[in-house]
Amino acid sequence: RADAELDDYTWRVAGCVGEFWTKICRAHLFPRARLDEQQFIADGIRFGKGLQLVNILRDLPADLKKGRCYLPLQKLEPARLLPETLLSPANEARFRPLFHRYLDEAEAHLRAGWTYTNTLPFGQFRVRLACAWPILIGVRTIKKLRAANVIELRQRVKVPRGEVRGILLRSTLASPLPFAWRWLFPS
Repeated sequence: RADAELDDYTWRVAGCVGEFWTKICRAHLFPRARLDEQQFIADGIRFGKGLQLVNILRDLPADLKKGRCYLPLQKLEPARLLPETLLSPANEARFRPLFHRYLDEAEAHLRAGWTYTNTLPFGQFRVRLACAWPILIGVRTIKKLRAANVIELRQRVKVPRGEVRGILLRSTLASPLPFAWRWLFPS
């Protein structure tokens, strides 16, 4: 039930946007492209949900300071965690497995987003790049969150501008080359 509420929240905030974006692009940019419509929409929804879950995990310290916690209490309680003490170094060993579980979920959603991006007709390179950039930045954010300890999580973990520029440059250069494009998303 608790995970269903978080899943519903990520759908309402961003998954529905993924569905809407997919239907609009499909109707106006590539209506005749052959693809599995149902899977394409499902991947679009997961793409949006993944981005929102990354935001939730990245913004956890700021949200906790404001008295908000998007992680389900029903998942925190079995680990004897409370939102108020979540980022305490004393609770790191209990919090880390739960935090990594949500990072895994966000990464799986972004992987579906990458599948979505690669389902787009190759000629739609601007749309592909518009989709690829938040996915690639999100995956890099997840990597930084995985490496951070609780003390580092007390501040917002961000991908530095130089790394973002590198992602934009590499993906733009790789966009016309299918073999290079596939290597952008870490396996």
